[in-house]
Amino acid sequence: MKSPLKHISDWFLALARVFRREFAIVISDAGALLFFIGLPLAYPIVYTLIYNPEVVNKVAVAVVDDSRTPRSRQLVRQASATPQVEIYDYAPNLADAKAMMASHDVYAILHIPSDFDKKINRGEQAQATLYCDMSLLLRYRSLLSAMTSLQLKLAQDITVERVSIAGASSMASSSMPVNSESHFLGDTQQGFASFVIPGIVVLILQQSMILGVALLGATARERRRRNGGVDPREIAGAPVSAQIWGKALCFVTLYAPLTLYILHIVPEMFNLPHYGSPADYLLFIFPLLLSSAFLGQTTVILCREREYTFLVVVFTSVIFLFLSGLTWPRYAMSPLWTWIGNLVPATWGVEGFIRINSNAATLAESARPYTALWILTAAYCVTAYMVTRHLVKSGK
Repeated sequence: MKSPLKHISDWFLALARVFRREFAIVISDAGALLFFIGLPLAYPIVYTLIYNPEVVNKVAVAVVDDSRTPRSRQLVRQASATPQVEIYDYAPNLADAKAMMASHDVYAILHIPSDFDKKINRGEQAQATLYCDMSLLLRYRSLLSAMTSLQLKLAQDITVERVSIAGASSMASSSMPVNSESHFLGDTQQGFASFVIPGIVVLILQQSMILGVALLGATARERRRRNGGVDPREIAGAPVSAQIWGKALCFVTLYAPLTLYILHIVPEMFNLPHYGSPADYLLFIFPLLLSSAFLGQTTVILCREREYTFLVVVFTSVIFLFLSGLTWPRYAMSPLWTWIGNLVPATWGVEGFIRINSNAATLAESARPYTALWILTAAYCVTAYMVTRHLVKSGK
């Protein structure tokens, strides 16, 4: 009878053999190499290049100036001086301006009514209307930011002018009694790439890992069907637990340099937010890689052939993007979708990595998502064990 130490020693030897065999399989499989290496290398570069420049500037705007006063012309000049706005042309009326927008010569219309200057001179509230093409929210966001800043500046100038006319010159020099400033933590440039790329790269790590693992698992199932329920490349006698852990550690080892490249080198290359400690976010991402490896082994139950991998996994990329909270806050989701999102490693990975990378949080300050990732690792380890055991015993 074997001693407990002998059992443990045999288990680790089996794990090492599975690790070595899985590494050899990955190196010899072009599809797996594409998912494990090609995709993580290329996608972060491609996405970042697409989203550069980070902000939308020089949006073409048509002006309908029915006031035709020095103050209205000053408003137009100040709008044109902002980096977000480019005055395309003056239109005689709104109908002509709408025609420019319909032909996509402009993407917004600034309408200054005829009583604009009169209302200001009478001490009333004047109004200038901005009509925006909502086909691209980034254009709307840039225009709204520019016009809001311009509105505050114009209100300040008018307040100073009124106070000066009233004879309180000392008060006029102090301009507005309260000065507001905006500081965008983690995204100082308010750039789209700085906002979305830190979350996207975490999704890339998860999805490419699951794709590669599921592809290898489906290939093993094909080999079993061709060989009477036995995979000739499987380590004979290796416990199921040693099989799933040997594979998982092989995949995590392959991803170690890629993780450093995606999370550290790419942000440095494109000057993206990168404030956290590398030790913190590399330690944080480890359970994400491990849970993704086990999740990939679990999804093999749905992939009878290599091609099924694309049907089962690829379509989830957009779903996981929404569930992560990048495009819509998780607190505003229904309880059902919040619960489903909690089952996705990337959901917690995006939350924790952005805290560390963009807001310089420590690993301790990201304890909640970090703990959630370890819980998912344990849960998917169990499901991977059950799926692998079932497939091996049934020869499927």
